[in-house]
Amino acid sequence: MPSVSNKGLTMPQSPIRKLVPFAEGAKKKGIKVIHLNIGQPDIKTPQQALDAVKNNNINVLEYSRTEGSEEFRSKIAQYYIKNDIPVNANEIIVTTGGSEALSFAMNTIADTDDEIIIPEPFYANYNGFATACGVTVVPVVSKLEDNFALPPIEEFEKLITSKTKAILICNPGNPTGYLYSKEEIQKLATLVKKHNKFLVADEVYREFTYDNKTHTSILKEKGLEEHAIVIDSVSKRYSMCGARIGYLVSKNKDFIATALKFAQARLSPPTYAQIASEAALDTPDSYFAEVKEEYVARRNLLITELEKIEGIKIAKPQGAFYCIAELPIEDADHFAQWLLEDFSLNNETVMVAPAAGFYATEGLGKKQIRIAYVLDKESLKRAVHILSEALKNYKG
Repeated sequence: MPSVSNKGLTMPQSPIRKLVPFAEGAKKKGIKVIHLNIGQPDIKTPQQALDAVKNNNINVLEYSRTEGSEEFRSKIAQYYIKNDIPVNANEIIVTTGGSEALSFAMNTIADTDDEIIIPEPFYANYNGFATACGVTVVPVVSKLEDNFALPPIEEFEKLITSKTKAILICNPGNPTGYLYSKEEIQKLATLVKKHNKFLVADEVYREFTYDNKTHTSILKEKGLEEHAIVIDSVSKRYSMCGARIGYLVSKNKDFIATALKFAQARLSPPTYAQIASEAALDTPDSYFAEVKEEYVARRNLLITELEKIEGIKIAKPQGAFYCIAELPIEDADHFAQWLLEDFSLNNETVMVAPAAGFYATEGLGKKQIRIAYVLDKESLKRAVHILSEALKNYKG
C-alpha cells in the first residue's frame, strides 16, 4: 500500500487534544468532564464583534486582500499605536489564526534543517509547525523552580550555530504563564543583534498580565526593527478562538514582502472573521480590566487549592491563563488517561494536558501537567478537589 511521508510520521500529536477520544468515552458513560486541558476562555465575546457579522449586508462573500483588508489592518495599527508601539498597516499581514502567522514566519526565515532556538516548555504546536516547515527546534530549558524565567543568556549563545535563524519566545508564556521582564527582553535583543538573527515573539496574551506587571513588546526595542517579528491573534484577547484571525507584524520590509508570498498561496484570510475582529478592536478598556480581575481571582484560587495537595509543585503564573504543576507521580500521560478512563468522583472527572508534549527534550515534563484556568471559580475549585482525590487513588 502507498506510504505516508516521514514528515507526517514525525508530526507530533497535540498534548492538548490527543486525549479527546478518552474524554468522549467518559461522557458517553454519563460522566461530566471538567476541561482544564484547553485554553478556551468562558469569557463572553464582545457583543459588537458578534453584531458586526449578524448585521452586515454582504451580498457576495468575496475574497479579501491577501494581507487582510486595509480597514482592518489600519485599525490593528491604531491598536498598537495606542499601546505605544509604532506600527503602520503595511507592516501587518492578517492570517488565519496565530497558527498560520507562525507557519508563515518559520517558512519565511528558515530553510529545511535550519534551526530556531526556543525556551522550553513552549506552546506544543511550535513543534508541529517546525516539523511541517522542515525546521529543527533547538530547546533551551527553563525550570519550574525558577518559575520558568528566561534561562541565562549564555545558554542561548552556546546553541547559536550557522544554521540558527531565530530565537522564538511566547510572552506571556503558554504553557507557563511566565511574563518576561524588560531586562530579559533587552538581553535577547542584544544577543540577536550581535549574531544577526531574528527574534520572534508570540504576544497573543499581551493584555493578560498580573500583579501590576506590564508587558514589554519586542517592537518597542530600539535598534531591533530589522530583527523583530511579532505573532498576534484575536483568539484569546477577545475570547474569539473560533474566528481564526491572527497577524504577523514586522518593520522588516524584506520579511513582510516574502511572508506575503506565502500568504498569496493560500489566497486570503476569512472575510466574516475579519469583520468580527475589526469590530472587536473597538472593545473598551473596561472589558480588559474586568477580564484581568477575573483571571487574577481564578489564578489565586487555583494556586491556593493546588498548594493543599501533598507533594505538588507549582509555578505561579504572571500572565496568560495557564499554570504548570508537577505532580507526585511518574507519568502524567498515563495519569491523564486514567482520569478519563477509570476515575470519577460524584460522576465527575477532570481532563488535563500532560506537559511532556510542551517540551522538545525527551524525558522532560513527564510528571507535569498544564492547567488552563479558563473556567469559573466554582468549577476550578471542584476540579482541584477531584484531582486531589484522584492522586490518593492512583496506583500508576
